[in-house]
Amino acid sequence: MRIAVTADPFIPVPPVNYGGIERIIHFLLDGLKKNGHDVILVAHKDSNVNVDLIKYTSTSNGLIDQLKNIATINQLKKWRPDIIHSFSRLAYLAPFFMTDVQKIMSYQRKPTIGQIKKALRISRKETLTFTGCSNYITNQIAPFAPAETIYNGVDQNIYDYRNRVEDDAPLMSLGRIEPIKGTHNAVKAALKTNRKLIIAGNIPTEHQNYFDSEIKPYLNDKIVYVGQVNDDEKNKLLGIASALLMPIEWNEPFGIVMAESLACGTPIIGYRKGAVTEIVEHGVNGYLANDFDELCQYIEQSALISRKKAYLSAENKFSSKKIVENYIKLYDAILHR
Repeated sequence: MRIAVTADPFIPVPPVNYGGIERIIHFLLDGLKKNGHDVILVAHKDSNVNVDLIKYTSTSNGLIDQLKNIATINQLKKWRPDIIHSFSRLAYLAPFFMTDVQKIMSYQRKPTIGQIKKALRISRKETLTFTGCSNYITNQIAPFAPAETIYNGVDQNIYDYRNRVEDDAPLMSLGRIEPIKGTHNAVKAALKTNRKLIIAGNIPTEHQNYFDSEIKPYLNDKIVYVGQVNDDEKNKLLGIASALLMPIEWNEPFGIVMAESLACGTPIIGYRKGAVTEIVEHGVNGYLANDFDELCQYIEQSALISRKKAYLSAENKFSSKKIVENYIKLYDAILHR
């Protein structure tokens, strides 16, 4: 198969620090090539991949920039792909809507149903398919368009499974520092349970005040913020943690950090929101809490979770090998329907 993959123009593939979906694109490209397929990527100019690369000319998000990026993707017509798999904007597929080329739009966030309906009206019949990174996302698309779930995942080769941690191992909070991610809830839980907590992640400019008021005042020798981390640093931090906390205040579309945590054997303790309920098997690879009191209760019970079972749940459902296999099956089904 000749497969073109498109990423958003803002972050290179693979990313250095922040950029979860860019990591997935990276192992997908490698997996497709190892399986003998011809692959090309449209992505940020600083991407470093083992396939052909078409570079976006703009990394901004204004209307003119979007038109430039659509023009860049239009260059794929010379390459003549069998399938275009978009991890970028649905609008970027516009040059191919009325062609026979099969198109897949993979959603990593809440879909805009109006745009999906419009794209279906414009596109040639049976050439546009959608995937969601969780059932939570797919179930929003499925009433209006062909869609199926293919989970996000993690390259387990870059994470080390740890079968045990120290008795006083810290809790871990990893991800963007903002209210919906519940970093403040993780701090409160660590204080109530008298546990160590390591906080890692980027602070978006618009949430600096949140960090300064809700997180920074509580930092001390037991609750520490280590800033952004790369893959090596994530591997080390998740590996020494007793549990990853996900006390989120929104419906998480997937949360790649959870797959990364499980790859280290580290269980997850989070709220029953969004895809957390699909990733966490209560009592097997972590705990699902209904409220703050339950969150703290399960923190106290985190050592009861088998780290081996946590690791196996990642291997069985969220490994890069599994994700690549699932996408290839989808490509085959689309081309032979």
